[in-house]
Amino acid sequence: MEYYNQYEEDAQEQIRMQRRRAQSLQARKRRRFKRRMRWLFTRIVPFCLVCLLLLTGIGFGIRGLFILVRDRVNAQETEMVADAESLAEKEGEPAETTIVADAATEQEEAPEADAAETMDAVPGDGADAASSEEEESTEKITGQNSVIAFTDEETVGGNDADLATNGSLYAEKTEYTGTFGADVLAEKGILIDPKTHTIIADKGGKTRIIPASMTKVLTLLVAAENIKDLNDTVTITPEIGDYAHKHDLSIVGFNTDEVVTVKDLLYGTILPSGGDAAMALATYVGGSHEGFVDMMNAKVAQLGLAETTHFTNCVGLYDEDHYSTCYDIAMIMQAALNNELCRQILTEHKYTTVPTAQHPAGIEISNWFLRRIEDKDCGADVLFAKTGYVKESGYCAVSYAQNDDGQPYICVTVNSGSSWKCIYDHVRIYSAYFKPAG
Repeated sequence: MEYYNQYEEDAQEQIRMQRRRAQSLQARKRRRFKRRMRWLFTRIVPFCLVCLLLLTGIGFGIRGLFILVRDRVNAQETEMVADAESLAEKEGEPAETTIVADAATEQEEAPEADAAETMDAVPGDGADAASSEEEESTEKITGQNSVIAFTDEETVGGNDADLATNGSLYAEKTEYTGTFGADVLAEKGILIDPKTHTIIADKGGKTRIIPASMTKVLTLLVAAENIKDLNDTVTITPEIGDYAHKHDLSIVGFNTDEVVTVKDLLYGTILPSGGDAAMALATYVGGSHEGFVDMMNAKVAQLGLAETTHFTNCVGLYDEDHYSTCYDIAMIMQAALNNELCRQILTEHKYTTVPTAQHPAGIEISNWFLRRIEDKDCGADVLFAKTGYVKESGYCAVSYAQNDDGQPYICVTVNSGSSWKCIYDHVRIYSAYFKPAG
């Protein structure tokens, strides 16, 4: 019996020991779990949070850097486009760009432009030039072929000297005169019907503007009225080159001491808006630039526009005293289109100058406004045009269009935003007012 009791006590003791060991083991497990959880929350979680914050910061940093780079690239691209358009305007060619304007302002993407051929000056003898001059020695102003022949009913200006008083140069508003649509971006502009002498649409058309190179329409008109022989020659002087370089003018590309025909100067003044050609033409016609400008202002007075138009130079440089209005520019264009030689030059899309020793192949020049707009659907043919640009005026242009029914319009716009937007402004304006032929 005693042995049995001892055995039972030993068994219970073993059970108690096993319970204590189990309890101790559980306690160790709980302590180990607590230590691990404490380590997890004091080490791992903060580390992960720090990593997350770092990654978030890096992400925001990368995003900010990307935005900064993108903005800089866009700014540089915009600046390059503006510089390209300004340079192209100087060369007579609107800048080519693959940037599509906002849908709210551009209805279609500008087509890819034709590449302009490079023209290098190659030294050579003057035999070809002399031969060409000899062949054209009998060509006079009266011998020029007219591109457009206006009937008495369709005349856009009078042949008499007193154009302002014979009633041919004016346009008036009517009860039907409207304004341009919201899709026209130009700050100011006017649309005139020269046949009925009415203002069709007006947007600040009689407020003062900076005419920029639209000035050269009058330069052409004054020169054309005072030139007798188109084959007469003019030498490009260092002063002309210095003036063009000093004022950063657009140029044809004539070299100093190059002998150029008057005819080439006329085309060079309009098609590429050449400041070198205009200055040479002014000196040839007026004896000096100042003398020619006096002739321009006398012509302005003769046209009855002296109260609102005044010029200080023949190329369109900005000056506080060099100003006009969209209406006056339209009237000057109308007067120029009455001159056969002016019509021929203002409608030319491409022209090559007479070969010289400095340019044996001549210089090919273009009226890029006409070349770019000719395939646009605006309900009529845009026949004559002259563009302009200075910083103070923005991109501007004066053009003349006529449909198959013989309905003519003269359009002037100022500050359209870019050379392409200027073209599409004219397309939209003509499209809005031209009716289908028939």
